[in-house]
Amino acid sequence: MKKLAYTFLVLMTAGTIFTSCRDQKTAGEKIEDGVEEVGDGVEDAAEDVADEVEDAVD
Repeated sequence: MKKLAYTFLVLMTAGTIFTSCRDQKTAGEKIEDGVEEVGDGVEDAAEDVADEVEDAVD
C-alpha cells in the first residue's frame, strides 16, 4: 500500500512540476500584439479626427 501511495505522490508531483500555470508568449508574439495595439490606437485617433472635422464643417 505504501508503494502505491508513493507512486501516486511522485506522479502528482511530476505532473505539477511539468505543467505551466500560464501561457508564455514569445518575443515575436509580444511585438505583434504591441503593433496591433498601436494600429488600433491610430485608427481610433483617425476616426476621432474625422468626427471632429465633420462637426466643424457642420
